[in-house]
Amino acid sequence: MLTWQQLRDLKLTGLQNAADGWGTVSRHAGAARDRLSNEMLGAIEKSQTSDAADNAAVRLRGLDRNYDYVHIECGLIRTSLDSLSYELAGPQRKLMDALDDAAALKFGVAGDGSVSFPPGGENLMSKQPLPGGSVTGGSPLFSRPPSLAQTPPGFTDANPNHAKAQAIADRIHDALQEAHRIDERFSTTLTKLKAEPGLSVATSTWEDMAADAAAVREVAGQYLKNDIPTDKTPAERKAWWSYLTEKEREEYLAAYPNIIGNLDGIPSAVRDEANRDNLQVLIGKLAADDSGPAQEKLAGLRSIDDQLRAVPQNGAPAMYLLGIGEEGNGRAIVSFGNPDMSKNVSAYVPGLGTKLDEHFASSDIKRARNTAIGARFYDPSSASIAWLGYNAPQLPAEKLLDNTAVMGTGNAEAGAASYNRFMAGIAATNQVSDPHITAIGHSYGSLTVGLAAQEPGGIPGADDIVLVGSPGTEAKSADDLGVGRDHVYVGAAKNDLVTRLPSPPEAAGILAGGPVGFAAGVAAPLGPVHSAVQGSKLGYAIGEVFSDPSEIYFGTDPASREFGAHRFAVADGPPAGVDGIPAHSNYFDTDPQEDQTSARNIAKIVSGHRGEITTQEPR
Repeated sequence: MLTWQQLRDLKLTGLQNAADGWGTVSRHAGAARDRLSNEMLGAIEKSQTSDAADNAAVRLRGLDRNYDYVHIECGLIRTSLDSLSYELAGPQRKLMDALDDAAALKFGVAGDGSVSFPPGGENLMSKQPLPGGSVTGGSPLFSRPPSLAQTPPGFTDANPNHAKAQAIADRIHDALQEAHRIDERFSTTLTKLKAEPGLSVATSTWEDMAADAAAVREVAGQYLKNDIPTDKTPAERKAWWSYLTEKEREEYLAAYPNIIGNLDGIPSAVRDEANRDNLQVLIGKLAADDSGPAQEKLAGLRSIDDQLRAVPQNGAPAMYLLGIGEEGNGRAIVSFGNPDMSKNVSAYVPGLGTKLDEHFASSDIKRARNTAIGARFYDPSSASIAWLGYNAPQLPAEKLLDNTAVMGTGNAEAGAASYNRFMAGIAATNQVSDPHITAIGHSYGSLTVGLAAQEPGGIPGADDIVLVGSPGTEAKSADDLGVGRDHVYVGAAKNDLVTRLPSPPEAAGILAGGPVGFAAGVAAPLGPVHSAVQGSKLGYAIGEVFSDPSEIYFGTDPASREFGAHRFAVADGPPAGVDGIPAHSNYFDTDPQEDQTSARNIAKIVSGHRGEITTQEPR
């Protein structure tokens, strides 16, 4: 049991020095990890091709993960020790104040914490001072107020020193009890922060680390968390971070990578560092969850982790992880190139059916990579982001005609607000004097971008908007998107039926077998889009038109003349068939065997070369 002498003599600076030592180890491990990833592995993979080189790369990747584990765990120990020092300072200060008061009154404090007091007051009958004595803190007999300790009135006056001594003894007792509770909490947590024997960092190791991180966050309580400006603007968060000391920054990164990494307004390099650590925590957590959704997210996280550790290929810039989380359908924000240091920055919002899984990690992230590579051909100072910061409707494009009701605006409205907060952060942290920022929306993501553009003030920092495969934006014209119609660009493939989805009442008529058709001149029947619905019910004849051919599912067709945007050239794409609508997914393709017209035009817009795009007539 902790004694008051131990609490009095405790050197909190010793705990702080120990914390600093663990912080140093964490930094060294992190630096070693970065050297392995950025220098040694890169050098081997670029310069050597042999079995020996492959084996060396495998071993280096294993060492990379070991250093990563050491970096995170030592950071957690540092945070625990600093938090322990912070919390023990409170009861130690209470104890010292009580001891000072006892000394000022010339009261004695025994080894067991009892307080002795001298004679005082006066016996009304004998006129002699009332005797002194000793009291113990926390005793029920002398609990505050000490009513049972008072002598009945009319016989004697109580010794006034008694009440003073009791108050001091209670304060000493309370300080010791508080310190004991703190010590027990941290002892339990620190005992958990140890690695299994051996050098292998396996799945079970990451699972254990996830539990360690959760325990440290819980035990650290409000040591750091209350000061994180989660309710401030991105600009205010940037200022907060800039004023922190290096030690404070390291502690926030160790204890709350999940918050710092997803906090708009924090510099991108810092978010990347925090999210790489939090990625390992999430992998460990989800590895222990056998449910289908957890395993889908785990596959996506592991794919992202592999890509982060890989050497960039085909001229792709370095990869930054700007956001990661398991909430909802999962969150992931990946950038190719540092958006804080790039003149041209684009942020692409994916659409229908997107969630944090292996497909997102391969397909949607690849689209951002392709855009970055293409833009850097025209201007090397370019970064491209894939932003999965919202819950997209979980309906594949090829199933739309089964259930268009899933395509409400609720997901897009929530996503629009989150996207604008993110873009405000990008605008705040970008260090280029005059950055060029492009918002890109694909499929349902174009609705999200469109709604974000129609919020008061528009999309923060956005100069241009690109909409591809769009079912509409709820805007009547490009003028409603806040950047001027001359800065709105639309790509709509001829065979992408999502860009011609009928309005909800007309869609209901189609599904009911009514004679409602797509715009004049479109000859492919809708029947093959999904074999469960007869083509005779969904088919339409050439020449059948809607009441207003410029209106599609979410308002005016962005590719129409009425909308007023620039329609850039894209390939027609494969026709719709039993396998879905492949033309809906081809806008970012750079495969040499595919038509790259759309991807080139997007790259030109993103890089600030919009005057060089090829165009086609609006509908």
